[in-house]
Amino acid sequence: GGVYVELDDKRTKHNFEFKLIDKNYLSDLTWPANHPCAGQEIVLRDYQVETINKFLETPQSLQEIATGAGKTIITAALCRLVEPYGRTLTIVPNKSLVTQTEEDFLACNLDTGVYFGDRKEVGRYNTIATWQSINVLEKKDKVEFKEVMQNIQTVIVDEVHMAKADVLKRLLTGAFANAGIRWGLTGTIPKEEYEFMGIKCSLGNVTHRIPAKELQDKGVLAKCHVNVLQTQDHPMFKSYPEELKWLTTDDTRTTWIAKTISDIATSGNTLILVDRISAGEKLNKKIKNSVFISGATKNIERKEHYDEVSTAETKIIIATYGVASIGINIPRIFNLVLIESGKSFVRVIQSIGRGIRKAEDKDHVQIWDITSSCKFAKRHLTQRKKFYKEANYPFKIEKIDYENPYIRK
Repeated sequence: GGVYVELDDKRTKHNFEFKLIDKNYLSDLTWPANHPCAGQEIVLRDYQVETINKFLETPQSLQEIATGAGKTIITAALCRLVEPYGRTLTIVPNKSLVTQTEEDFLACNLDTGVYFGDRKEVGRYNTIATWQSINVLEKKDKVEFKEVMQNIQTVIVDEVHMAKADVLKRLLTGAFANAGIRWGLTGTIPKEEYEFMGIKCSLGNVTHRIPAKELQDKGVLAKCHVNVLQTQDHPMFKSYPEELKWLTTDDTRTTWIAKTISDIATSGNTLILVDRISAGEKLNKKIKNSVFISGATKNIERKEHYDEVSTAETKIIIATYGVASIGINIPRIFNLVLIESGKSFVRVIQSIGRGIRKAEDKDHVQIWDITSSCKFAKRHLTQRKKFYKEANYPFKIEKIDYENPYIRK
């Protein structure tokens, strides 16, 4: 029994001294041209100040901040605050978030470089990179990796739940083991304890939460209502993939979905999320004037479609969950259609997060959850109903009979 362990803590000791900030911390700067508040000085919202100060109090921590809270400007402010201590690395889940974050960093006059597929800028004081590119570089070329990442003192992980826990752990306990400041932000902390532990080991405890409901009550996010449309279907399948294939390819059903969506879209811009490319292509053919955005769609072209939404009235965008569930910022979406969104909590809530961004002429969004009475779909809906209740999203369920299609009231 008598085992004695002598622990030699080799971690660098840090003395970080931060002054807490107020809403005018960035007021010497103005919002960039394409921002809703373009040209006005940057004044932080009360909860953004609170979030930043909570991070300053705990240099290794995690916060759960609902999508749409303005996480990019929070991140930019943090990078400006830690400037005296060394270089920063901000890790985001995908390309469109790199460029979005870059805009806010540049607005804050930060010396900024990005590192991902198309652009690899090295040696800037603040680097914004995707997981994929860091992971690939570290595995492929240790020497170059050291050069690109030297003297990084602060690591900020945006949308932590998208990070593969093992990669996160490998980098933060390996290459960035000496980074004294590590902060994580996410819209949704994983439900599963085991998924969360990897994040906790790498970044620290959750110190603060701002749920979507709070931002809706504050008027920062639009209110939403979920309409569940459940088609009454009778075929039986042994497995979920077989059932899903039928649900997304059956002609009667797809035709009904296309007609329903065209009908919904007359009330305003509509974003439709599908699980797989084939389903998206099929709907794209059946819905007049729709555009389909998948992983293969070039960033520039995606941006054109997203930007059109800011002036269009009845634009219809179909996208895969993979592309859309992170980092699309299209505020003027009035209808969000989720087709067979499964039971992944993060995916559903993140997708809804896309829909509840506010716009000048919008403070409400209709969410359409299209599903079926088939066995697996039904089980998944039971899960989603729990999520809707937890998140305080009001919902109602309509059972759909193809003979008498649902007519939007």
